[in-house]
Amino acid sequence: MFGKLQRIDDRVLERIIRIHRPALNKIMILFSNAGTFGTIWWLICLPFLFNQKWRMTGINFILALSIAHLMGQIILKNIVKRVRPCHKLDDDDLIVDRPRYYSFPSGHTAASFAMVGVALIRCRMITFLPILVLAALISFSRIYLRVHYLTDVIAGALLGTACGICSVALFNAAFPALFPSIIM
Repeated sequence: MFGKLQRIDDRVLERIIRIHRPALNKIMILFSNAGTFGTIWWLICLPFLFNQKWRMTGINFILALSIAHLMGQIILKNIVKRVRPCHKLDDDDLIVDRPRYYSFPSGHTAASFAMVGVALIRCRMITFLPILVLAALISFSRIYLRVHYLTDVIAGALLGTACGICSVALFNAAFPALFPSIIM
């Protein structure tokens, strides 16, 4: 089964290489960098934290990001220890520097979809949709740049969404009277 998944992952990477263009490379690097260390997501949390009406949602986002980091970066990556696709490439074929850590699951994607999981439940569509689109672009950029396989990104999306939804359940249990269902 793992051999079949690896062949699918390799085929996806081969097909994505066909769309590589210098301008698109720069755009994908921009999206990937936005997701590095969850930078864009921490910045998105700030307006939520500074507005009293939205503060609990901001804290819920932070909890989701923290859970996703713990589960993905600290636990799963060190159990699975999957080598990244970029480690199979020559230096001339690289678009970005090789990341030092393991590949599975995608941490950028897990963080992105942790935000999606919270926004799905806590936010109105006008807030949820841009978060979803940004999460999808960051996730795709990781495959495009050949630092993750498709299955790394799918696993990151599932993990992140689950972490986001679980963080909402934890908040609902901890603050049942303080936390309205949809605030923004």
